[in-house]
Amino acid sequence: MSRIAVFDLDGTLVDSAPDIHASLDRLMAALGLPGFTRQEVIGMVGDGVRALIDKALTARGMPFDEASLATFVSDYTENAAQETRPFEGIPAALESLAAAGWRLAVCTNKPELAARHLLEDLGLARWFAALGGGDTFPVRKPDPAHLLATLAKAGAGPEAAVMIGDHRNDVQAAAGAGVPCIFAGWGYGPAEMAAGAPVARHPAELPALIAALRG
Repeated sequence: MSRIAVFDLDGTLVDSAPDIHASLDRLMAALGLPGFTRQEVIGMVGDGVRALIDKALTARGMPFDEASLATFVSDYTENAAQETRPFEGIPAALESLAAAGWRLAVCTNKPELAARHLLEDLGLARWFAALGGGDTFPVRKPDPAHLLATLAKAGAGPEAAVMIGDHRNDVQAAAGAGVPCIFAGWGYGPAEMAAGAPVARHPAELPALIAALRG
């Protein structure tokens, strides 16, 4: 079975905080509520869009509502690539892995449509054999079934896989699936989320680290 590297999206492949922040602040303004700082937004990213809106509304003393979620998803899907860019070194790392025979996939808690549009707009979609979004399957990270279903969608299994992500959800999903994980130290999650997983400080370190785990 071919080796496969599975990447988280936000905070791992791409620096998406600027566009998430902008869409969230537009939602808050429409509701007559104050916006957030960039660090506050980064702290809310990682658990999926429903959790993001729930955290944002809770922080402003408001209950969750489906209309706000729908408004955000519509706005963000249309504007996800305004300022979002791949992290420095990511395209080169993907090219290196592909050249070495690795298949690549994305497992993200972002809604699939928004994730797909973003990867296409940034010219990254061509690298990936499969995409498992936060609404693609009945479960999402940290449930290991999300990672396993993404692998199955790519025609791969956990015995040949490595997970790369910047959030505890990635580490926990990988552990539950029996897949080694590399923590993306350049991403949004604090270092303690690595929970003992090897840490890559820069995307350029990924090919060697991945090969060491599944060489």
